[in-house]
Amino acid sequence: MFIQLEEQNNMKRFFAIIISALLLAAVATMPVSAKSPKLKALIVSGQNNHNWPVSHKALKLILDNSGLFTADIVLTAKAGGDMSQFRPDFDKYDVVVLDYNGDRWPAETDAAFLRYVQNGGGVVVYHAADNAFAGWEEFNKIIALGGWEGRNEKSGPYYYLKDGKPVLDHSAGPGGSHGQQREYPMHCRQAKHPITKGLPNNWIHGRDEMYDRMRGPANIKDLLYSGYAEKATGGSGREEPLVFTVDYGKARIFHIMLGHAGPTLEDNPAMQCAGFQTLLLRGTEWAATGKVKQAVPKDFPTDKKTSFRLDYTQPKK
Repeated sequence: MFIQLEEQNNMKRFFAIIISALLLAAVATMPVSAKSPKLKALIVSGQNNHNWPVSHKALKLILDNSGLFTADIVLTAKAGGDMSQFRPDFDKYDVVVLDYNGDRWPAETDAAFLRYVQNGGGVVVYHAADNAFAGWEEFNKIIALGGWEGRNEKSGPYYYLKDGKPVLDHSAGPGGSHGQQREYPMHCRQAKHPITKGLPNNWIHGRDEMYDRMRGPANIKDLLYSGYAEKATGGSGREEPLVFTVDYGKARIFHIMLGHAGPTLEDNPAMQCAGFQTLLLRGTEWAATGKVKQAVPKDFPTDKKTSFRLDYTQPKK
């Protein structure tokens, strides 16, 4: 009997060794998990009252060079041209980056874009894209604040800060203006948001326009950064919203008013600013996924001095 028990125990040990060996072999031969697939971004451009031939290329460089995104570009016809064939497939993309301010899209494209956004799509509203489509009610809800193109008190209130608190000002007047281009301080208003978490509360942005007197539905969800529009340089004399998210159903919408395109890719300080590029990347990732996994870069501007990425690439660690 003792011999039988010993034989059974030996068999159990034998099978245990075999099973362990097979498991180890299986683990050893498993392929190393691939990197997370890149997020797909669509940059919409082709008409603008700004230098879109520079801006859309800079946006693509920033997104592609990050290693996080694969950015495609879709261009409309020239101003006054045939827009009937402008029908992007928005649903193929994790996020749509708007660098457009021009002729109205075809009705089918309007509808497709609205479906994409209302179904929870990610959107980045970049700089003068908030000048577009003043008469399109839903688009103005998507951007929350806009300027120019005939916007006035009928478009919604002015939105600015006074003593650190939002003011909705329904007084009459045109929407949209800016003073002289200059370097200026950025002031964080929501330090715990995934886009701003870990970034400095105050930092110097590269030479840029500062939009002010913007107005609209004002359905801002999280105001992330603001800046003071100096009267001495032609500004409103108010603390103005510059970077925020928008409260619009299931959609994740990131609106960044920074980034006025320069004359060339090489002379483009607002978009070459490391602060702008960092916010664009973090905001685009958040719009695409609801999360931000990027570390705070070491070259981010400080409250004393701005910094630049002349080649639109974050320095390696």
